[in-house]
Amino acid sequence: MPRGVTYDPFTRGPFPVGVRTIALVDEGRDARPVPLELWYPATDAHAGADVAPDTRDTYELLRGFQHVSQDAVRDAAARPGRFPLVLFSHGYGGHRRQSTFLCTHLASHGYVVAAPDHSGNTMHDVMRLTARRKQGLPLPDASEQVRTFVEHRPADVLHAIAALERGGGPAVDVERMGVSGHSFGGWTTLMVARREPRVRAALALAPAGGRTPLGAGALQEALDLDWGREVPTLFLVAEHDSLLPLDGMADLFARVRPPKRMVVLRNADHMHFCDRAETVHEMFRIMPPPGGFAAVARQVRPMAELCPAAHAYDWIRGLGLAHFDAHLRGDERAAAFLAGDVRAALAARGIDADVG
Repeated sequence: MPRGVTYDPFTRGPFPVGVRTIALVDEGRDARPVPLELWYPATDAHAGADVAPDTRDTYELLRGFQHVSQDAVRDAAARPGRFPLVLFSHGYGGHRRQSTFLCTHLASHGYVVAAPDHSGNTMHDVMRLTARRKQGLPLPDASEQVRTFVEHRPADVLHAIAALERGGGPAVDVERMGVSGHSFGGWTTLMVARREPRVRAALALAPAGGRTPLGAGALQEALDLDWGREVPTLFLVAEHDSLLPLDGMADLFARVRPPKRMVVLRNADHMHFCDRAETVHEMFRIMPPPGGFAAVARQVRPMAELCPAAHAYDWIRGLGLAHFDAHLRGDERAAAFLAGDVRAALAARGIDADVG
């Protein structure tokens, strides 16, 4: 962005966005599959095609009957150059395309964003467990499953970084690397910041690891926040988060070393961080996953009583981009935006938030 132009992290960036899928396999972990979605700046030949209904990417969310779109062109030609890298980790029972509203936004501003599926902990895995429960079949031990996820999730992200370093996608600058994720992916974000010393900024979206009615013993025990260096960290959390309540977020935030900041979106819940938030939220209320989720789901307010998903998306895109611009690119305008009256900037877009 030329000097003198007003810094605006909320508006989609100047680059068309491409997307591709890489079928990674980690041979060092018993040939564990790590499917990876990549969003990246595309050449100008694709301008406008990433947001046009007839040319943007469509993928199967549920095999055989549910197709959804994202604002990117499948297998578009990558723009020349090396770009900062952001890793994104999905939540428990999510998937790598869980939050394309954020991933495509970052790519439109000149980032490569990589999101792995955490095999065994995806939406499809949860659906299989739900089917087993309905059939009266035994379910795996939940505590043992969580311990397995705790082991594999950060390793999935690190494997993705290694693959991109070897040239497994658009050219990335791993010396300008950030990490983000939602819920269990927020916990993964904090763990990757600890284990990968080149991570220079962390964006934790409603991260797990604090107190919760679901119990978080294994996550709390495994979480290592002694990073040994400064990693600017931004927590974006929801005021009425049913799964990971705000007081637990505050406890977790207190344990993270500075520099750090937390911004709370008022009248929002846990699924405001996902694409198609209205649908995902209501599906959770009606059909919660197996385990302790059913008791929580009974307390969840209807989406109609909460803030619009569009407000959440603006909030996450704007503050997330500004955070990475400030700390991965050293953009002085982004730093000035974050140091200014962020609450007023959000309020001007109709977004009600508490800014720490």
